[in-house]
Amino acid sequence: MYRLAEDARALIEATANVTGETAKESRDRLVVTLERGKKLYGDLSEKAYDDALATDEAVSKYVYHAIGIVSGALLGYFTARRCGSSRQ
Repeated sequence: MYRLAEDARALIEATANVTGETAKESRDRLVVTLERGKKLYGDLSEKAYDDALATDEAVSKYVYHAIGIVSGALLGYFTARRCGSSRQ
């Protein structure tokens, strides 16, 4: 994603001296799209951070519940895997 934004900005700079209404409109749309993408990335990054904090708090508050859930998930995974391989 970061590389795409860099390439788009380089394209905008490289075509800055290109005249014509179509080129200007295309550059303007690209700038708007880059700004929207930057905002979306920031929003998603902030949400991921908030969700990670909430998960950390929940696990810290309910340690034994978390251990039980993870243990059950692992037991189920290995049991299903073992049963699946014995059928073949």
